[in-house]
Amino acid sequence: MREYLLTLCVTAAVTYLLTGPVRKFAIVAGAMPEIRARDVHREPTPRLGGIAMFFGLCAGLLVASHLTNLNEVFEKSNEPRALLSGAALIWLIGVLDDKFEIDALIKLGGQMIAAGVMVVQGLTILWLPVPGVGTVALTQWQGTLLTVALVVITINAVNFVDGLDGLAAGMVCIAACAFFLYAYRIWYGYNIEAAAPATLFAVILMGMCLGFLPHNMHPARIFMGDSGSMLIGLVLAAGAISVTGQIDPDVMKLFSGSERNAVHQMVPVYIPLVMPLTIIAIPAADLVLAIVRRTWRGQSPFAADRGHLHHRLLEIGHSHSRAVLIMYFWSALIAFGALAYSVNSASMWIVLGVVFLSAVGLMLLLLPRFTPRAPRWAERFVPPRYRRRGARPVAAEAESEAGDAEPVAAREEPREPVAAGVSRVNGATAVGHRR
Repeated sequence: MREYLLTLCVTAAVTYLLTGPVRKFAIVAGAMPEIRARDVHREPTPRLGGIAMFFGLCAGLLVASHLTNLNEVFEKSNEPRALLSGAALIWLIGVLDDKFEIDALIKLGGQMIAAGVMVVQGLTILWLPVPGVGTVALTQWQGTLLTVALVVITINAVNFVDGLDGLAAGMVCIAACAFFLYAYRIWYGYNIEAAAPATLFAVILMGMCLGFLPHNMHPARIFMGDSGSMLIGLVLAAGAISVTGQIDPDVMKLFSGSERNAVHQMVPVYIPLVMPLTIIAIPAADLVLAIVRRTWRGQSPFAADRGHLHHRLLEIGHSHSRAVLIMYFWSALIAFGALAYSVNSASMWIVLGVVFLSAVGLMLLLLPRFTPRAPRWAERFVPPRYRRRGARPVAAEAESEAGDAEPVAAREEPREPVAAGVSRVNGATAVGHRR
């Protein structure tokens, strides 16, 4: 576990330290597109955050290859090299898209090629554990098609959900945390070394997201762009493919006792079929709804709009930060609920807990106007909007009582979208003058 923590810290540190220089490079390179109709932010913000995330991935793999226990992953398996090859290809496509905005069909072809590169190097689904049937071996073509489909769906699901500051990175980080706990339990709990690559991929993915989040939280100073969203989507899919189709369920030796006990014991085997779906449940639902919505209107499935789930949360009255936290909540509930069920499928308390938390989530969705207030001892650590009104300075209260009849709305200047390339905005303060 210490080596995993070291890999996590190195990946997060490299990603965090490189994001600042990458932001300046993005501004100089002109990777600051104009404000589009579907965008939520009001000021041009640089992209290309995926550059820092890719180098964080490389640093994590490099450090892991020199550690005593994790070095065996590179010696006994070719999956880390397959991941790095596919990640480099999808990252290059994303960088070109962030700068020049290439066609959607070209990106789709690049995603399929990146998945094919990983398949050629051995990162593919070999068999599937099907409930009620057992282990089903796949032919080479079946495994290839299923692997490419899973990679493309995961990449686009993560790409579709990347619409608010910190949303995609936070949701993928939550999913990677749940997936790491599951793969780590398979490795050490059942002593199956085939789960080691998936465990390593998950911890590196956590480091990439944690290192980028401080720069990407609202208001974001930089966006990950397609170079980042497609990259973390591919790493997430690679971990799911590794633990789903590379581990032989017969190695777990769970077929013992009565038939009912065998069904409960086989839950950790069947969970790999469900775990990748639970990890991307929210992004995948958004992806399916977007395709149906655009096709119904006679538009292309790749045409952008403002009908995503996070856009709907903003429309019903939730603030930017609260919409992101609600999406975090549902992602964590689904991912960790499936993880808890895989540990003890016979416990009714797990089901009741998930039902209770689902009710809490529905209640939060119905309270868009509720503004939480932090306790007084914590007010200095939270943004001003979460502080109590009674905590205003005395000078401000005296000024308001002096008869300042001009309303607050009249004193504030309206915020209009600013064109790209203008200094003193949310993307140009790195090279221009600060206010």
